[in-house]
Amino acid sequence: MDRLENTIRPYAWGSTTAIPELLGTEPTGQPQAELWLGAHPGAPSHVDRGAGPLSLADAIAADPTGELGAPVVRAFGARLPFLLKVLAADVPLSLQVHPDLRQAQAGFADEEARGVPVDAPHRTYRDANHKPELICALTPFDGLCGFRSPTETAALLEELGVDELKPHADLLRTHPEADALREVLTAVLTADPTAMAETVSRVARAARDLAARESGRFRDTHAATVETERHFPGDPGVIAALMLNHVRLQPGQALYLGAGVPHAYLSGLGVEIMANSDNVLRCGLTPKHIDVPELLRVVRFEHTEPAVLHPTTVTAREGEELYAAPTADFRLSRYVLAADDRPRALDDRAAQILLCTEGSARVRSVAGPGGEEAELTLRRGESAYVRAGEPTTLSGSGTVFRATVTV
Repeated sequence: MDRLENTIRPYAWGSTTAIPELLGTEPTGQPQAELWLGAHPGAPSHVDRGAGPLSLADAIAADPTGELGAPVVRAFGARLPFLLKVLAADVPLSLQVHPDLRQAQAGFADEEARGVPVDAPHRTYRDANHKPELICALTPFDGLCGFRSPTETAALLEELGVDELKPHADLLRTHPEADALREVLTAVLTADPTAMAETVSRVARAARDLAARESGRFRDTHAATVETERHFPGDPGVIAALMLNHVRLQPGQALYLGAGVPHAYLSGLGVEIMANSDNVLRCGLTPKHIDVPELLRVVRFEHTEPAVLHPTTVTAREGEELYAAPTADFRLSRYVLAADDRPRALDDRAAQILLCTEGSARVRSVAGPGGEEAELTLRRGESAYVRAGEPTTLSGSGTVFRATVTV
């Protein structure tokens, strides 16, 4: 097993304090948005196996079967199928959606055939993979997820009392669901920018007044609208966001986001896991490229109720609590360890990453032809990579998240 050295991504929406507090480091004064744990080529973790820092991506490429396990290589190829992150949002992230595997493969092949550089700002598909993801809250965590019912959105728009929104509310009340959602989102994203900027400003003023009330059906949504518009004045994504369910996760709760589901993270600290992909189609709340025709092709125009996930115990004996998600690309679970517990044995059929988020944990493994034993202590914010076929146990007093795949 290896202790991981991980990269922090300084995106503008990141918190200046949350990740430093987790890691026990001094804030730099600059945003620290994501801590990446894994082998993504954009910012791979590093290990040291006696010859200095080595990219985890390079270590896996040198011996994919030995590192990942034969079943993983057969199913996903010679790469780690998932990327684990710690995400710290202080400003809303872009409103976005991810393609399914078929759409990603077709879109990537099309842009490759047209010669669009993979790093071009107007490129939509960076790879040929889908990007299901799951976020587990470490602090109270706010987000948007999936379309609310058209009649609910119509009621929200009518409560705001902004004249420009009345045609949208009428559409949502009178047209079939899929048609109504498509027509309203299309109208918002293709509207005249000057007129839309004025509408967004009026919506923010109305939302501010409604959020100031002590109660109200959509009070949390109005408060989120005010905050979003403060960071993205005039952005049509502020209006598009009104169509989505507002979700507040408590620590330990999680949310799964599948293909075609529009979403955005608003604020909070969480552990995020996803398939190893960069494919994002943006709907708003961003200065980046928005490919409206492709976006409208990928979005699932149906209302959904956000499925908040709670961890379920896999086996009482080993104490593993699983966040069940309908994908094989990743598997996220956690262990809440107590000092008097016996060591917990981990399944070793696939490579895994362990992240300690509270207290400390002892990781012990047996590897090599001679059955050499190794031990690491993980304190809050520290992490380890364990190769496939390496019997490993966890003990200590704290919380450890385990990322792997289903094989």
